[in-house]
Parts: sequence; C-alpha cells; structure tokens
Amino acid sequence: MFGKLRLYTDFVVLKHTLFAIPFAYLGAFLASRGVPELGILFWVGLAFLGARSAAMALNNLVDKDIDARNPRTAGRELPTGRIKQWEVWGIILVSYFLLFYSSYKLNWLCLLLAPVIPLTSVIYPYLKRFTPVSHFVLGLNLGYAPVGGWLAVRGVIDYPFGVPELAMLLLLLAVTFWVAGFDIIYSLLDLDFDRKNRLYSVPSFFGVKNALLLSFASHVLMLVFLIGLMYVLDLGVIFKAGLVIIAALILYEHTLVKADDFMNIPVAFFNVNAAVSLSMLFFTAADVLL
Repeated sequence: MFGKLRLYTDFVVLKHTLFAIPFAYLGAFLASRGVPELGILFWVGLAFLGARSAAMALNNLVDKDIDARNPRTAGRELPTGRIKQWEVWGIILVSYFLLFYSSYKLNWLCLLLAPVIPLTSVIYPYLKRFTPVSHFVLGLNLGYAPVGGWLAVRGVIDYPFGVPELAMLLLLLAVTFWVAGFDIIYSLLDLDFDRKNRLYSVPSFFGVKNALLLSFASHVLMLVFLIGLMYVLDLGVIFKAGLVIIAALILYEHTLVKADDFMNIPVAFFNVNAAVSLSMLFFTAADVLL
C-alpha cells in the first residue's frame, strides 16, 4: 500500500509543490495583513494540492506517447506501465474533488472561480504542439495560487477595481513570469527532442541564446511586479530585503546555465527556485507581522 502511495506521489511530483504553495499562503497573509485563520490555511493548502496534482496527472496523460519516445522521460511511471491509465483518471478525479470541496469550504467566490483552473490545465499540455506560449500558460496555472489565497481570505472582488484587485493582479503576473522563466530554462534539456518532433518550446523555436534572454527578461518582469506590489500595499523594509535576496537568487540561477552548458539546469530548477519561493513567503509574512 505504501509503495503504491509513493508511486502516486512521485507521479505527480509532489515535492515540486514547494515551488508554488508558498505563494498561495503569501496571498492569504497579504490579504489578511496578519496571520490568516488556521482553517483558511488548511483549505488553501488542500485546494492547491488538489489543483496541482490534477494538472500534473493530466499533463502526463496527454503527453504519454511523447514521454515514451523521449529518453529523458521514457522511464516515468505511465510510459513504463507502473501506473495504468485508469489509475491516472482516479488521481485526477480525487485531486479535483479536493480542489472543489476545499473551495466550497472557503467561500462561494472560490467555488465559483475554481473551474477556471481545470480549464487552463487541460489546455496547457496541447499548446506545445502548436506554440511556444505554453511556458506562460504553465506560469498562469501556478499564478492562480496567490490569487486563490487572497480570495480565500477576502471572499469578494470589488468593482470598480481598487487596491486589493491590483495587488492580486501583480501577484498573478509575478508568479506567471517567474514560472515561465524557469520553465524555459528547464526545457533546454529537451531541445534536441523537441526539434526532431516539432514541439514548440521557446528554445526549439527561438534558439538557445534567445531563450536564455527571454527567460531572464521574464524574471526581471517578475521582480518589477513584486516591486509594484511593494508600493501598492506599502510593504516595509523586511519585504525590501527579501526582494534583494530574491533578485540575487535569480541572478545566481542565470549564471548557472550557459548556452553551451546545461549541466547545472537541475540545480537551477530545483534548488534555486525552491529557495526563491520560500524566501518570498518568509520575508512577506515577516513584514506583514512585524
């Protein structure tokens, strides 16, 4: 039983939840301007877990034939048959149940907007067959996280839009461009395969040097949106210190990957981005509380 559970968690790459779940809590801390209720934190975390697990399972299901041909992914659970398609559908159904039930427990607005998440999650895996914009749609899928955390606390969207709505938009854009930036870097590992199979990643379509420039530009935009968030919400010196550290981490990430050397991509992808995400939550929460 535990072996099967481990297989399922590996299949949805549960450890990557570290990349974005801090941003869901970031939205909740900023919306409450303090510590959110424990119940809200619980349901926000469960909703994000469900949304992300379902999206990963959908992506693996749609790409099963591509993954089977790709040497880097041929050993994954679905291409090797260690997980069957009916099990994947079971993971998707359970995961979306967690998303929708958690949204229901939070408030009516979260429940009303929850269907947007499966919609873009279904669209994303098909985009790489037609356009390199797929990296940014993936970013959007994770960009929902801070918006969800924010709405879990507030439960309303004001009209005409004011400071809260602008803050949500800046959070969404910051996470979207952050994820797109590091996903472009990660897609370099499949450069040759994507070119041979006419898959439209940014590196295969624009070339390696342009891809690295676009990745860096995306991360600069992330920092610009976070600076905008700082001014909109009048955040303090601790948040500013966090921005400096995050900028340093982003710069370090881009020094690790060269146009002719992809050896350090796993370090840039896993370690540095987890540090960015956790730093963002830590410094923002500390600023709000102190």
